[in-house]
Amino acid sequence: NVKWLQKVQPYLKQDNPWHMAIFFVFIIFFTYFYVAITFNPTEVADNMKKYGGFIPGIRPGRPTAEYLDYVLTRITTPGALYLGLVALIPMIAFALLNATQNFPFGGTSILIVVGVGLDTVKQIESQLQQRNYEGFLR
Repeated sequence: NVKWLQKVQPYLKQDNPWHMAIFFVFIIFFTYFYVAITFNPTEVADNMKKYGGFIPGIRPGRPTAEYLDYVLTRITTPGALYLGLVALIPMIAFALLNATQNFPFGGTSILIVVGVGLDTVKQIESQLQQRNYEGFLR
């Protein structure tokens, strides 16, 4: 029962290349998963058609949804690779420097902190614009 866990344990350390590779793949997978659940190209294409919007050279309806899906995939790929690399930087640095793993900020926590910070600034900007202020960061 515990023997398989003892066999797997060396691969679970952050300086193990297999751990880094699986971590990288999971970040890419969850990036695509997040984009898939937050952006629906078919719904956006239908809304564009309903309100008279269009993409030049693309017919409204299903061709627009297919084009949006194609563009979304082309945009998500480099973004997912970038997120994966940013999350791996601390792990690679610790492995190369033989440092302890007790550093408080790993790659995932850096991504979370930056994401929350950007979202907070965006919300403050929208609140200031609602009240007719010039802007927060300008």
